[in-house]
Amino acid sequence: MDRTEINTLLKARHEAFLKCLQELPAEVRNTSPAGKWNPAQQLDHILRSVGPVHLALGLPKWFLRMAFGKPNRSPRSYEEVVWRYQDKLAAGGRASGRFVPPPKPAHSVERMSTDLRKLISKLSTRVGKWSESELDSLLLPHPLLGKLSVREMLYFTAYHVEHHQRIVERDNA
Repeated sequence: MDRTEINTLLKARHEAFLKCLQELPAEVRNTSPAGKWNPAQQLDHILRSVGPVHLALGLPKWFLRMAFGKPNRSPRSYEEVVWRYQDKLAAGGRASGRFVPPPKPAHSVERMSTDLRKLISKLSTRVGKWSESELDSLLLPHPLLGKLSVREMLYFTAYHVEHHQRIVERDNA
C-alpha cells in the first residue's frame, strides 16, 4: 500500500468510526458495559493513539533514526501487522499508561470528534511529505508491538480505529 492509499484508508476508517459514534444515542455514549470503556472513552483512546504518530511524523528524520534505529527486517504487510496485533491482544495485551482514557461525558464526543478529524487531516499532510522509502527505513516504538516502520505504524493506526469501532458496535448493539 503506498502513502496515497494509506491516507485514503486512514481518513475512511476514522470517518467510519466517528459516524458510528454519532449514530449512538447520547445516553449510550457514556454508558460503560461492565468493566469496559464507553464509546466516549473509545474515542479518547483513539485520539491518544493517533497523537503520538502525528507528532513523530513531524520530527526530523535524523532524530527518529538516532532515537529508534533502522529496520533490520523486511517491511510487514498490512495483514501481518493486523495479525501481530490480534495475536498480542489474544495473549492478554491491553492499553496502558497514557493510552488509557479517563471517564468522559457524552457531550465531549462532539469536541473530540472535531479534534480527531483535524488530527487525521494533519497526519495525512505529514504522511504526504514522506517518501515511500522513508516510510520503510525509519522506526517508531509501539507499546505492544515493539518497533514498527513508519508505514507499519500507519497500517496499525488504520486498523486500530476499525478494531475499536467493532468494539463499540458489539458493546452497543
